[in-house]
Amino acid sequence: MDLFLQLTISGLTNGAVYALAALGFVLIYKSSDVINFAQGELLLVGAYVTYFFVAQLGLWWPLGVVLALGVAVILGILIERTVLRPMIGEPIISVIMVTIGLASVMRAVVIAIWGPVPRSFPAFIPRTTVNLAGAAVSADRLWAIFLALGMVGLFSLFFRRSTEGIAMRAVADDQQAALSMGISVPRIFAIAWSIAGVTATIAGMLLANIIGVSGNITGIGLRVFPAVILGGLDSIPGAVIGGIVIGLLEAWTGGYIGHGLNQVAPFLVLTLVLMVRPYGLFGQEIIERV
Repeated sequence: MDLFLQLTISGLTNGAVYALAALGFVLIYKSSDVINFAQGELLLVGAYVTYFFVAQLGLWWPLGVVLALGVAVILGILIERTVLRPMIGEPIISVIMVTIGLASVMRAVVIAIWGPVPRSFPAFIPRTTVNLAGAAVSADRLWAIFLALGMVGLFSLFFRRSTEGIAMRAVADDQQAALSMGISVPRIFAIAWSIAGVTATIAGMLLANIIGVSGNITGIGLRVFPAVILGGLDSIPGAVIGGIVIGLLEAWTGGYIGHGLNQVAPFLVLTLVLMVRPYGLFGQEIIERV
């Protein structure tokens, strides 16, 4: 029972972070039909930028986080305007290759600035142990779950209640109709990329607080893809549920069956689900009428 609880907490931690990162991925796809293969690198950049402000410059933690989120917003806008906007109307494979190239560039820039050696991340969540139902559980993982899911809830509220969120949903449903209503579609694209940068930065910070700052964050960011596809590329609730499922699946298979299998199990389940539901568990099937 103790092992099950520890594995479940570990899985929920990773799953909540996956869900937060997947939120930005789905938002970009819903608003602009772009599949962002640089999402893992956005996590990496966010973690290192936070490390720069807090550890290297020695800034107060809240100030460092605010500055890191500001950098994430600026980076998202720059990517959309300088890299993605010129690709409007191009074949989807061309856009995908551009995001893959963007991922390589961001990874290279991080290595050029900070080097390939992992660094210790200054803990902003207490690394104490909590006794939960008789099992010793790390407090930083519990806090990571609450913070990640709390941010998912706040962004979901933003999409449903705010003017900008409603405009983003309108663009996601029908870009031409949104244009006819006076909504600036390019502006919505920029906002979507900014939010994706913010969610990735927060996810990167939470991961770095647990595993430190290193290139491994990019590999963990790759788990966003099976989470998103499992839940559905165009479904925000699906992305959240998909992230939780993938996180739990990794933890349980790694703990009970074998450590190597936890790297493969999410993709095996993903393949099985796509054979039955090609659009994911919560995705909507797109029917084009000619």
